[in-house]
Amino acid sequence: MVVNILGIVLFALLIGISIALHEFGHLLTAKAFGMKVTRYFIGFGPKIWSFRKGETEYGLKAIPAGGFCEITGMTALDEVNPVDAPRAFYKQATWKRVVVLSAGSITHFIVGFVVLYVMAATMGLPNLKGEPVIASVSDCVQSGPATDACVPGAPAPAKAAGIRPDDQIIAVAGQATPTWTDLLEKTQARSGPTEFTVLRDGEQLKVTMDVPKVTREYKKADGSTEKREVGAIGVGWRSNFEYNPLTAVGGATAFTGTMFANTWEGLLRFPEKIPAVIKAIGGGERDLESPVSVVGASRLGGDAAEQGLWQFFLLMLAGLNFFVGVFNLLPLLPLDGGHIAVNLYERVRDWLRKLRGKPAGGPVNYLRLLPLTYFVIFIGGGITLLTVTADIVNPIRLP
Repeated sequence: MVVNILGIVLFALLIGISIALHEFGHLLTAKAFGMKVTRYFIGFGPKIWSFRKGETEYGLKAIPAGGFCEITGMTALDEVNPVDAPRAFYKQATWKRVVVLSAGSITHFIVGFVVLYVMAATMGLPNLKGEPVIASVSDCVQSGPATDACVPGAPAPAKAAGIRPDDQIIAVAGQATPTWTDLLEKTQARSGPTEFTVLRDGEQLKVTMDVPKVTREYKKADGSTEKREVGAIGVGWRSNFEYNPLTAVGGATAFTGTMFANTWEGLLRFPEKIPAVIKAIGGGERDLESPVSVVGASRLGGDAAEQGLWQFFLLMLAGLNFFVGVFNLLPLLPLDGGHIAVNLYERVRDWLRKLRGKPAGGPVNYLRLLPLTYFVIFIGGGITLLTVTADIVNPIRLP
């Protein structure tokens, strides 16, 4: 129980650090471009503590639900002291504004990559795609538990065919096997001489294995067991990829790409998962793929720490950083992505006006965008309230 609580606190603290680094990205780039930053705070609401260094006040507020970096003249509607006008945000070149606005998300991406690199270099990275990569080759294939000693004359299809650890079997009898599950299903359905396509060091090899039928015991949905005759070749799945400090760079980079793809897919499917959250609040079974809040993520972090699942703990932390980074770039106000969209719109609009011999247009009137901004805030607040409630009354927990 104590370890669980410490895990929750640790995960929440790491999320807080990620938020602080997000705002620090804005602060650092704004100051680098000579903009005036007046306040840098973590949290909202009543001020707990602060100090001033130069022209910037740094501090901590009571509600740990984010943070902010206040830059002078974020829009042309802001009142700016004439002395500070040349340093106002809206007076800067478009590319500088875009860099400052995107710096928060970029910081999240950097944090996520660093977490993945640490994982790769110390504990390896999980086979997230379920690729059919071979970890081990058995000395034989026979009926009964895999731990039974090989009897004389027992077949060893994979070993006889020269299959090696780190080989990837990408097809069985001409049928693609993109995942380990596909490989199992197609192999178990075969018997006798079968062609397997193997990817080794970037080259494809075709080998023929005489697939034997063996007896395996399977657990049914009702908890009972049954015996089945299935095809087997005697290989084990690589569920984790290991690296050294040098190769971990490439491993973390490739894994980052996978997480970006999964994050984008998750965002696209996000709306359709909300009904499951509402159902869970009403007492229904909580969908393991339903969205979670910071509260739910922290509770999962506590479960992971209690069970010693530090790889899952770090993977969840990295995934959260990628999600927040990508979500924050959506072209919706008040997200950074919404501000980026407005600034890019102004730049493209002025370029088109210049082609037609017209002067640059005025700054976008943010007051006209307030209804849309309030709508996004309302929807975002509602989703946050739903996920927090679900994570309190019916949380997702690790078994």
